[in-house]
Amino acid sequence: MSFWFYLLSALVSVCAALYFLAPAGRRTGGGALFAGRVLRKCLWVFAVFIGITLVGFFVIHLAPGSPTDLQTTMNPLADIGAQQRLAAFYGLDRPLHEQYALWLKRLLQLDFGNSMSSDSRPVMEKIAERLPLTLWINVITLFFTLVLSIPIGVYAAKRRGGLFDKATTLFVFLGFAMPGFWLSLLLMVKFSIELQWLPLSGLVSVDHAGLSAPGKALDIAKHLALPVFVSTFGSLAGMSRFMRASMLDVLRSDFILTARAKGLPERLVLFRHALANALLPLITILGLSVPGLIGGSVILEYIFSLPGMGQLFYSAVMARDYPLIMGNLVLGAVLTLAGNLLADVAYGLADPRIRSGFAANTNSR
Repeated sequence: MSFWFYLLSALVSVCAALYFLAPAGRRTGGGALFAGRVLRKCLWVFAVFIGITLVGFFVIHLAPGSPTDLQTTMNPLADIGAQQRLAAFYGLDRPLHEQYALWLKRLLQLDFGNSMSSDSRPVMEKIAERLPLTLWINVITLFFTLVLSIPIGVYAAKRRGGLFDKATTLFVFLGFAMPGFWLSLLLMVKFSIELQWLPLSGLVSVDHAGLSAPGKALDIAKHLALPVFVSTFGSLAGMSRFMRASMLDVLRSDFILTARAKGLPERLVLFRHALANALLPLITILGLSVPGLIGGSVILEYIFSLPGMGQLFYSAVMARDYPLIMGNLVLGAVLTLAGNLLADVAYGLADPRIRSGFAANTNSR
């Protein structure tokens, strides 16, 4: 229970920080109301989390097949009695609502149970083993996506209808239309089989243990080059287009016309005034990108044989490993809701109108 106590304490600390970040003249109104809004949001997040786990738990049990069937089908010595004993051992002979209540009770103690696979290892141990790789891949992908998509979107909006805008539009259509698995196979054939510049699959080479520290880092970088490129290419198309639309909307605003009428340099208008406001909608996209940081890509990790979270989730679904499936589901649900909450909080920090708007409305009355 200490984990949940620390989590609640952290949320209270965030709300207190938001209160003191509010303007001093409006703390009694806007800051307090905004902190109360965050507290209500936290309660809503908890209710939605319970709903997600409830629906997910019942849906995976309604899917055809069960762990006992998969473990006894290929064993000629296993009979109906063996299946029943396995079901009793895993607690699958109880009604679904009792199984969910027992699972939720263990979850409150941060216990996801043991995997139903042959190794019977704890679910948290398996997740912790696969999490770092997926986290690194997606953090690097997100970094390259932001570094490239923001300048592309800004310059495409500035040169609307020009050659650069048309070229990026074509690039966006290619990015949306090209399936990731197809691009992965093309790159593997070209760079791994024909040119032999990059490894075909896996995370490390056979002689990885005998390499020096820089050599090991370079070996891992070569193995991750193609997966990171494919993931970045798919994300870059949508993010750059979104940034262009947001930038065009801001450039039509009155304060941009005023800044230009005052004779400010175009570079200052674009990157100091327009870009700061165009980045606000990007906060929502970043908040929704948080689950992808650890969720992984099932297709990419399967094609490149990367031992990440996506491959772990795929194997758990195929084996009907209920505790491992629910562990991945809980992790994704927590990050989705946390990303939504952080995006809402970040909006208040980035835009003072949200943080103090309630007080302004109250004072005007």
